[in-house]
Amino acid sequence: MRLYLAVFALLAAVHCEELFNGDQVLRINAESEDQIQILKKLERDVDSGLDFWTHAVSTEQPVDIRVPHSSLYAVKDFLKKNNIPFTVIINNVQERLVREREEMVRNAEMESKTKSFNFAAYHDLETIYNFMDTLANHSKLISKVKIGSTYENRSMYVLKFSTGGEKRPAIWIDAGIHAREWISHATAVWLADQIAKDFKENRAPVPSILSKMDIYLMIVANPDGYVFTHRSSNPLYRFWRKSRSATSNPKCHGVDLNRNWDAEFGGPGASDDPCAEDYRGPSAQSEIEVKNIAKFIMSHGNFKSFMTLHSYMQLLMYPYGYIGIDAPDQTELHDVATMSSKALNSWHGTVYKVGSIFHTIDQANGASVDWAYLRGIKYSFAFELRDTGKYGFLLPADQIVSTARETWFALRYIMKYVCDHPY
Repeated sequence: MRLYLAVFALLAAVHCEELFNGDQVLRINAESEDQIQILKKLERDVDSGLDFWTHAVSTEQPVDIRVPHSSLYAVKDFLKKNNIPFTVIINNVQERLVREREEMVRNAEMESKTKSFNFAAYHDLETIYNFMDTLANHSKLISKVKIGSTYENRSMYVLKFSTGGEKRPAIWIDAGIHAREWISHATAVWLADQIAKDFKENRAPVPSILSKMDIYLMIVANPDGYVFTHRSSNPLYRFWRKSRSATSNPKCHGVDLNRNWDAEFGGPGASDDPCAEDYRGPSAQSEIEVKNIAKFIMSHGNFKSFMTLHSYMQLLMYPYGYIGIDAPDQTELHDVATMSSKALNSWHGTVYKVGSIFHTIDQANGASVDWAYLRGIKYSFAFELRDTGKYGFLLPADQIVSTARETWFALRYIMKYVCDHPY
């Protein structure tokens, strides 16, 4: 396997006529357990240069891989020789990246001229933080709370929605712990505005929820990584997943912040290789970003729900991620998630798969949802937002508002349920 991967670049050079202008995303549909194991070995080889957008778990789930243009011929040849079927779902990643960047530039110019904020557009960290300031400055309901600083010394903020009181029962929502999942940040921005509007306009159920509970919304849980994704339209930057901290390997930066939590840390559902996309870090909660969030939640001490937004694959999941057994509250959590997904579906017909993290997506040690649940926050859920692979991490901006609104329908159901079922 490793020998074959080592000659990918050489084969690509020999067959230069097969190269495409830019990377491609291949969708692989493994047909046997042997093929799954081949793909898992391929994913574990960090020197292959392949970017696995989804993981090899079972024959029921497709595997999406971004393949550098220089390796396309060799990778396709490898798959064909192993009789592993595949299709091209994104023909030229670079074209999509350039288009995305051009749209952002045009939007920034428009917003500057009109002094407005376009929710149907992606924004950089500075613009998001300015939006948070504007929201907090125009409403007594909202405050912008600094919970710490990142590895690169950027501030970490949450928006607190509260009608008064200290450490009341509370709901936590975060987005963007994986930097490249831009639709999660954009959805969270829209959600912040929607919560404020619904409260101001006395639109159910927000006023009722906020009469009993506070909502904390963290729009950017990984600021350093998010800034890095905006540096260039080069795939190296745009598809960055991790934080930006130094590791034991000077050539490989960053930790997967959603494998760094003190929740069965160090198990097989994360990597100990600093160059891997799911590198867990040297120890549980070694990363300052995770420490800041965990300290804030624990010092508050009265969170009743923990929800985290990711992308992509349209999934709504609950604990556990680190093991395949049912959580003590599995029946209730599954029922809540099922009803929440139905609420989401009612807006645009989008279908979500519901289940535990372990059985729905993959084993994951050190995940935030497990951490929250193991500390008594019963209603803990993880969302994987749109889509199911046509665009992957490059969801067009014209789908932001629709994605956000359907997600709001789901979150609203969960929040009302939590409010009506105190514990």
